Amino acid sequence: MQFGIFSVGDVTTDPTTGKTPTEHERIQAILAIARKAEEVGLDVFATGEHHNPPFVPSSPTTMLGFLAAQTNRILLSTSTTLITTNDPVKIAEDFAMLQHISGGRVDLMMGRGNTGPVYPWFGKDIRDGISLAIENYALLHRLWREDFVDWEGKFRTPLQGFQSTPRPLDGIAPFVWHGSIRSPQIAEQAAYYGDGFFHNNIFWPQQHTAQMINLYRERYEHYGHGPAAHAIVGVGGQVFMRKNSQAAKDEFRPYFNNAPVYGHGPSMEEFTEQTPLTVGSPQEVIDRYAAQQELYGDYQRQLFLMDHAGLPLKTVLEQLDLLGEEVVPVLRREFAAKRAPGVPDAPTHASLLAASGAVSQAIAPQNDPTYDTGFGVTGIAPGAATLASLDAESGR
Repeated sequence: MQFGIFSVGDVTTDPTTGKTPTEHERIQAILAIARKAEEVGLDVFATGEHHNPPFVPSSPTTMLGFLAAQTNRILLSTSTTLITTNDPVKIAEDFAMLQHISGGRVDLMMGRGNTGPVYPWFGKDIRDGISLAIENYALLHRLWREDFVDWEGKFRTPLQGFQSTPRPLDGIAPFVWHGSIRSPQIAEQAAYYGDGFFHNNIFWPQQHTAQMINLYRERYEHYGHGPAAHAIVGVGGQVFMRKNSQAAKDEFRPYFNNAPVYGHGPSMEEFTEQTPLTVGSPQEVIDRYAAQQELYGDYQRQLFLMDHAGLPLKTVLEQLDLLGEEVVPVLRREFAAKRAPGVPDAPTHASLLAASGAVSQAIAPQNDPTYDTGFGVTGIAPGAATLASLDAESGR
């Protein structure tokens, strides 16, 4: 079970002080938060991708490349890589480069994003969102697994004998999570390829999240990747903690009420009842998130949103101390104790490499848990008959 954090990188005014960080201050804060996440023992740091104010993470690979040099153990990921508006050739090359830079400490989450205007900014049509996601990933999947690719599709120029460089580290493609909160087609896509499915359910009722996860699990088994219970699932979450529950509620309320993503709508109490947002003591967070195993089954990755709504850096770092020291160690034990036999761990470069039988070119940092082995084969290409079905959808 991997525990980590993700950042959407919003630049939001602190409602208690009236101070708005500069873009530079916000970027530096995100880097400090990622380093702190490793320090407190978390497994994953993930950044979003946005190309519009008030967000700053427009170049995730630049940020993750810098963090690869600043960290030793933590897995570096994205909470959205825009598969619709980015060129799959550039994604293939950027993340293979990140593999080499980080020694394999990288994976990524594919998503369509939540900002409609981004499509025409990059020459795309939002009405093609699902089709773009299907076709672009079909190409990306091949670019990482075939040395030379011939390609013709609907949305980009053809390729003839093209080889992306560098090749994936050790011949192992970065592990991919497909992220979606409302599109069953994306859950289907994740299942088809045997990839991970991430439901970032921070704004959604838990029943809806369970339905999407169950659909993905059923289709994962349908495509022959293994039992439904062994599908690779991740979910999102939001917490704000203080030692005293009421103190947490009093401190966080002005941030909630003024947050651009959910302020001026439901009350904090209504929102916490319907979604994973938990505001209270560390024990309340433990109780709430341990119960998610009953809702979603055994899953492999839990990411928390901690740095948003104008919260100052000092407060976020305090939250990470509580998360890493008091919450995650207990959740690790509770999830492990209830875990069904045979359920795989979240995949890493090293576990996928071990399953392939190859030998790593990378030098593993000492005592780096991301290099532990023992994960069964997943993420394999589906059979030819099913491949043809998605190829037809993608326009090949």
